[in-house]
Amino acid sequence: MRKTYTAFVCEQMKDIPTGAPIYTGQIAESMAVIYGLSRKNAAAAVAVAVKRIMDGGMIPELRCYQKGIYYRTFITPFGEAGINKEQLIADKYLLPDIGYETGLTVLHYLGLTSQMPRERTIATNAAKDCMRTDKKLGVVIRPPKAPVTAENKDYLQILDALDLLEKAPVDEEHPYEIIAEYIQRKGLQYKILLAIADRYYNHNTVLCLAHTASMGGNCRRPRQSQYHTPPAEQK
Repeated sequence: MRKTYTAFVCEQMKDIPTGAPIYTGQIAESMAVIYGLSRKNAAAAVAVAVKRIMDGGMIPELRCYQKGIYYRTFITPFGEAGINKEQLIADKYLLPDIGYETGLTVLHYLGLTSQMPRERTIATNAAKDCMRTDKKLGVVIRPPKAPVTAENKDYLQILDALDLLEKAPVDEEHPYEIIAEYIQRKGLQYKILLAIADRYYNHNTVLCLAHTASMGGNCRRPRQSQYHTPPAEQK
């Protein structure tokens, strides 16, 4: 016998790790396939089921973050745990390969500056054509120089760093060498960096890239102790 819609939604919600975002839209997509419903009818069925679950206390730890997004909390010594905002940021602005971290945060992770910005900046296709602050998630989003793909995001990230280099409070004595070592470590190709820089960035960034390339010849092996792993690489 097939499960009721409410039982199905309960099961789906309980399968998602505590603290992780639960997207009712994704549950509706699964329901549409399994029950042979249209997307519209599946979405309506999930909305009714979620209301019953919340009103009836069927999942006592279930909380609503905002319309369409829920999470299961747990008790810590400081009270209830909230939703995993890092996962929300990744789902909304980074995955799958639609954005990357940029700005002073990346320079800090590379070990070029000790200064950490109050807000992280993300270059993302989701920003459309303007920069804005997502106050709820505490990040600034801006359009990338070129549409982000799996193939170019590492190249755009390092070119953004070069573009910012002379405007930022850099502490490292040899910043171009550090960047050259990072390029070597990531296996990035200078000809691709140059092609992207020439098309999407200003002349100063191209000059910074040339200077970095000249330092690259002195890199024998990456000095990993000089920098942290940039946010885009963290799992």
